Amino acid sequence: MDEQALLGLNPNANADFRERALAYFEQLKVSQDAWQVCAEALAQRIYSDDHVKFFCFQVLEHQIKFKYAELTAHQQQLIRETLITWLQAQVYINMLNAQPEKTFIRNKAAQVFAIIFVRDYLTAWPKFFFDVLSVVGLNPRGVDLYLRILMAVDAEVVDRDIIHTPEEARRNTLLKDTMRERCIPNLVESWYQILQTYQHTNSELTCQCLEVIGAYVSWIDLTLIANDRFINMLLGHMSVEVLREEACDCLYEIVNKGMDPIDKTKLVESLCQVLQSAGFFSINQEEDVDFLARFSKLVNGMGQSLIVSWTKLVKSGDMKSAQDTLQSIESKVPLMLQLLIHEDDDISSNIIGFCYEYLHILKQLVLLSDQQKTNVEAIMLAVMKKLTYDEEYNFDNEGEDEAMFVEYRKQLKLLLDRLAQVSPELLLASVRRVFNGTLLNWQSAPFMEVEVAIRLLYMLAEAIPASHGAHFCGDVAKASALQDMMRTLVTSGVSVYNHTSVTLEFFETVVRYEKFFTVEPIHIPNVLMAFLDHRGLRHSSAKVRSRTAYLFSRFVKSLHKHMNAFVEDILTRIQDLLELSPPENGFQTLLSSDDQLFIYETAGVLIVNSDYPAERKSILMRNLLNPLMEKFKILLEKLVVEQDEERQTVLADCLNHAVGFASRTSKAFSNKQTVKQCGCSGVYLDCLQSFLPALSCPVQKELLRGGVRTFLHRMIICLEEEVLPFIPTASEHMLKDCEAKDLQEFIPLINQITAKFKAQVSPFLQQVFMPLLHAIFEVLVRPSEENDQSAALDKQMLRRSYFAFLQTVTGSGMNEVIANQGAENVERVLFTVIQGAVEYPDPIAQKTCFIILSKLVELWGGKDGLVGFADFVYKHIVPACFLAPLKPTFDLADAQTILALSECAVTMKTIYLKRGPECIQYLQQEYLPSLQVAPEIIQEFCQALQQPDAKVFKNYLKVFFQRAKP
Repeated sequence: MDEQALLGLNPNANADFRERALAYFEQLKVSQDAWQVCAEALAQRIYSDDHVKFFCFQVLEHQIKFKYAELTAHQQQLIRETLITWLQAQVYINMLNAQPEKTFIRNKAAQVFAIIFVRDYLTAWPKFFFDVLSVVGLNPRGVDLYLRILMAVDAEVVDRDIIHTPEEARRNTLLKDTMRERCIPNLVESWYQILQTYQHTNSELTCQCLEVIGAYVSWIDLTLIANDRFINMLLGHMSVEVLREEACDCLYEIVNKGMDPIDKTKLVESLCQVLQSAGFFSINQEEDVDFLARFSKLVNGMGQSLIVSWTKLVKSGDMKSAQDTLQSIESKVPLMLQLLIHEDDDISSNIIGFCYEYLHILKQLVLLSDQQKTNVEAIMLAVMKKLTYDEEYNFDNEGEDEAMFVEYRKQLKLLLDRLAQVSPELLLASVRRVFNGTLLNWQSAPFMEVEVAIRLLYMLAEAIPASHGAHFCGDVAKASALQDMMRTLVTSGVSVYNHTSVTLEFFETVVRYEKFFTVEPIHIPNVLMAFLDHRGLRHSSAKVRSRTAYLFSRFVKSLHKHMNAFVEDILTRIQDLLELSPPENGFQTLLSSDDQLFIYETAGVLIVNSDYPAERKSILMRNLLNPLMEKFKILLEKLVVEQDEERQTVLADCLNHAVGFASRTSKAFSNKQTVKQCGCSGVYLDCLQSFLPALSCPVQKELLRGGVRTFLHRMIICLEEEVLPFIPTASEHMLKDCEAKDLQEFIPLINQITAKFKAQVSPFLQQVFMPLLHAIFEVLVRPSEENDQSAALDKQMLRRSYFAFLQTVTGSGMNEVIANQGAENVERVLFTVIQGAVEYPDPIAQKTCFIILSKLVELWGGKDGLVGFADFVYKHIVPACFLAPLKPTFDLADAQTILALSECAVTMKTIYLKRGPECIQYLQQEYLPSLQVAPEIIQEFCQALQQPDAKVFKNYLKVFFQRAKP
């Protein structure tokens, strides 16, 4: 072997050596006989360097995985002998008390054994396990390797987390069947011997052996393991500190094994009796949490197994056995509760599955016994207690632990929902008791208790549907428990509690139960003040301010009918929060620009939905938006002369926010309250006038254009035809110095105007039509790098946008816009559509092109249509309907392509409907014969085309092209 290259295997080697080692590995992989050198090196222990040994195993692994079939029977035998020789050496070394191989080498060796097992066990090496066992005996190092080989075999053949091909899955089934026949009892016996030999002297080997049993038990005959000698030994291990975690996992796998429900119940019961008598059922909070987490998983497995058995027995009608199993389940509930309430969340989390399924059983029972009701109440109290935050929870800087608790809380919420299904009355009563008890003394209670009390009220909204009385009504005598609790929440003063978690929970709950305020509107002013002062939008925590901004907008939206008396007061109080200012000299506004969007929207909702007359609404909206326009003008002037790039970005961002804020206020209008009816057209037209100059700003074009374009989209909806005078100027600016992306984003604006105003914008469209097309064509023909994927995608998207624009124009019945462009331009446009239908392998664009073509045929293809168009139909449109589907890139197995073919069929059908027999004659006598189509197929095609049902022709066309394609 190349000794120099091998030096590069050392992790501390320099880059050149490592590079050389890598190249050498690749060279050995392709070499015919290099593996033999590696095999010899391993068998004769030529190298002592660990990395070289590992390297040799890697070369062998590659040989077995990818080139084994190329070897002669003798060479294959040599590999098998090499591995056994290497294994013998490990046992021998142990006898000499030499150092064992490093773990990573043993794992790699086990992997290679497993790969050759998969290759040879069914044919050339049926005695694989016997050969391995005869070498290792009960020698500790040999046993260690044997157990690693078994785990590696499990990974190759059984592990369900590894995805196998159907062929591999069949092979693996055959391997397992053959193992069951040939050797499983022997393997099980070897495990028993290993456990017996090492359980008191070598915990590492014992744990490894327990892991193997756990892995194999899912597919071997359970009676081999679930018998007195094994179970007693495993239960013995449960009392040995270094063994009990693995013993727990092993018992869990045994319990999880699928079996007859009565047998399963017996097995679980016998295990439980022994565990109970050994004292495992009384949980000590001081106990080692790692062990208890495994034990909790075991109890969860036992509980869920019993529930599966109960379900099967009920289905089969064996009610007596089902009742016995239910008793068995009930007897585990006290243990389940001890684990559920454990202060360690991992232990608690592991038992939730059993708890959830148990409640599912109770939900199905007609009547609950007193004990079952007590169990439900105990679970309820446990959930309430476990929902509580820890003292250590870091609210300012949430890390992994906090994220895990949030996930754990979600699991508890599922339990709470399930509890509500079992006994809504009980849940409501329990929450009410906890809630009232805590809020009575909130000033002296720790934040965790106050937060969880409000949290429970919040969770009831989803847990208990309104049909259970969890609704609000005007009649105080009939007021529900929820109504009482909400009244307590908003009158108790708890909103001033000085902890972010309590503050946020207060606002979340107030907004969730906004219907409460429609029946008791007297409480609205107090809650509004909480939103507006230091408890909400002016809180010291940015996180609270941000969330409150969103919740405030929701609160006002849902209760705007009750806000009339407070509109101007609220607008005055939020005035300073609406400030638009770029961050200067480190000054930070209270709210981020995203939060301010909600405040602007809220202001809009208050003004638009108030009972004021239109004149007053107009004044208020102007007061809201005038400062934005003034600031916009000043900032834009600054931006134009600003030289510093960083500062340019800050200013452009700020300008963009101004446009966004104005845009957001317009979301308050509706069909019932239009901009015109509210007298606000003038102020929004002024906004347009103020914002449009940003389109000609030479810097930060993309950002500014994007903002103004979005505003225009909103104004087309809100201002209707009043926006039209602004469109030509805006378009002119947006078409200057265009990139593909600019155009792609501009076209939807033109489409929106075209579809909405149709004939009203015809003169403008005729004027802008060719300039827009020239801009598009200019971008599309611009050369770009051959491998520039991004540029290619931009062009593809622009092409789609262009065809979408033509589709909108033709679909809005405005064909005269195209017709009036002059013959040369019309022809150019038509050819681009033909090209789009045929040339580009983009089924989405092709579909659009065929829609355009069929629309044009419908508009211009009749006897009195556009002069010369009939000629174009036969020379170009008909051929396009055949050439496109015949292209190799036109994939008839692709869903989008089938949609394109469907529109192609519509185009052909429209031509036939417009031109009649003349079309059939052209196809029969000229076009189809030119494609060398057989006369009987031509006949068949023309008959299908003449069918009155369009679907018949669509289906036929697919079959026609499937036959025609090579």
